[in-house]
Amino acid sequence: MPSIKSAFFAFLFSFSFFCFSQSEADYNALLVPVELKTKANAVVRYEKKTVEIVGYDEIVVKNKRIVTIFNKYGKRHANAVQFYDDHREIEHMEARIYDALGEEIKKVKERDFTDASAVSEISIYEDDRVKYLNYMPLKYPYTVEYTSEVIYRSTAFFPDWRPVGDYYVSLQHAEYEIINTAGVELKTKKENFEGTNIEALSEHHFVATNVPAIKYEAYTPGLSSIAPRYKVAMKKFNMVGVEGINNNWQDFGKWMYDRLLTGTDAIPQTTIDEVKQLTAGVDDKIERAKMVYKYMQDKTRYISIQVGIGGWKPMMANDVDKLGYADCKGLTNYTKALLEAVEVPSYYTVVYGGRSITSIDAEFSAIEGNHVILCVPDENENIFLECTSQTSPFGFTAGFTDDRDVLLVKPEGGEIVHTKVYEADDSVQQTTANINLDETGSFEANVNITTTGYQYNLHEGVENKTARDQQLHYKDYWDNINNITIDNITIENDKEKIVFKEDVKLSSTNYASKSGTRLIFQPNMFNKVTNIPPRYSERKLEFKIDRSFKDVDEFIIKFPEALKVEAMSEGKTIETKFGTYKFKIEQLEDNTIKYTRTYILNKGNYQKEDYKAFRDFKKKIVKNDKTKIVLVAI
Repeated sequence: MPSIKSAFFAFLFSFSFFCFSQSEADYNALLVPVELKTKANAVVRYEKKTVEIVGYDEIVVKNKRIVTIFNKYGKRHANAVQFYDDHREIEHMEARIYDALGEEIKKVKERDFTDASAVSEISIYEDDRVKYLNYMPLKYPYTVEYTSEVIYRSTAFFPDWRPVGDYYVSLQHAEYEIINTAGVELKTKKENFEGTNIEALSEHHFVATNVPAIKYEAYTPGLSSIAPRYKVAMKKFNMVGVEGINNNWQDFGKWMYDRLLTGTDAIPQTTIDEVKQLTAGVDDKIERAKMVYKYMQDKTRYISIQVGIGGWKPMMANDVDKLGYADCKGLTNYTKALLEAVEVPSYYTVVYGGRSITSIDAEFSAIEGNHVILCVPDENENIFLECTSQTSPFGFTAGFTDDRDVLLVKPEGGEIVHTKVYEADDSVQQTTANINLDETGSFEANVNITTTGYQYNLHEGVENKTARDQQLHYKDYWDNINNITIDNITIENDKEKIVFKEDVKLSSTNYASKSGTRLIFQPNMFNKVTNIPPRYSERKLEFKIDRSFKDVDEFIIKFPEALKVEAMSEGKTIETKFGTYKFKIEQLEDNTIKYTRTYILNKGNYQKEDYKAFRDFKKKIVKNDKTKIVLVAI
């Protein structure tokens, strides 16, 4: 099976190679090669990033970037932006704007860039600031030339090279060079270079040319997994005045433990006494951990606080205990301290959090991750705790930190492990319904939805909605039912078993269509697949299904004795490597029908040639979910 990256670049570099030389023509939007305009919102005409290593504690980054922007969607790709703080000093920053013919129309000096705090909406304090170009064009296309020079005195975050920055952006020339006159020892890794027209001019000097824009395709894996990247890290580095050593994940994790965590876990004796009393007499360490986790959830809340050794050092646990809030680092460290007080070992854990599945690179140690969770080892199993949530069940990670490599920070060093994988049988949605259909085609129904695993994650948020928003949620959820009325909602969230139950009483007028003495209706009322993946005349990229799930449905439909079944399908079974689908319709009594359905989707990486078969599978599900029953008057 060819790899995703091979298929990606077989397409990416199928265009002819041309020589690049920077000239005035590179500012003229009309002279962009035709093949680079196709599917492009913007084209990078020229980019060169130079990283000069002055020492283990200082690097200078120079950048020149010329981008032609074709429409409003391409504006952000000018990348005329620079974050700065006490450890990132802007030496130079300038932009020039050119019209479609390459004539300069505006010059923007550093003082003219918009200067703003980089504080996010959920943060009470961050020490980042940002300067960015705020230019509103009168017409498209136009070209932006951006130059900058920045001194980094915190070298843990080494600027790497990603020549393909996004979908719908083509590339004429991109260059990256490291000048290491200081002789600092580096770790490097090439990713997805195979099959590309990237030329190595020297050990750390690369040029990429003539890369057409890539159109996003449904189910495509993250761009970072298929596009070229040159990863760089210094074996000896500085993070805000703290020296670090990074030969591998073990010693990098050891550095994190010693320099970022040690000395941050002290909590008041009164709190220690409180959690000890709370767990007194409980011998099982996991049961003690559950009690302490609930204690932490009830006592704290999440607020982002991005300060302290590059935003990587957690707040003091004492301060979290006193204030009752912290970010993911502070809350995780605080929970770890609480567990230590009741003799439950745990490990601070670095992860890429998000619905898309992204792993820490097990082969390349560096500053990675965007989130922190806590690992509680239990014999042969690791239990992971999301400490930022006041509602998440103990050990539940589905949908945000599931199925990915993460870094455990242990006293003896770092260790890469994998978080829980939720298989189809773990992520089940079971929907049952009792339906009474009348002669007019209207119905009343009691519907029960029970979800686990990843599907629990998709449903449990409805519990916290207002009554009005819950009504709107179910009307939207069952938007295939016209004239729907939600009569009653009962929700039960069993966090111990991690099972979410929804009982909904509802009604609808004129659901079934009348045709003379006949009623025609679709028996799958409450779990219908309606979306078919987009069709591509020629799929360019391989595709991925991130997570498995299983839907099991059983609907009992009673209809008036004055009617009888005239026509209905016996059912259908579809089996593919992507999953299975089966439905069956049975008449139990003269006026009772049972509709059953099972739909399983399998996670996996698939070749682009399989996409048509996958789309056909989904298309057949949509078609069979519209199966109809015909009732006729006796």
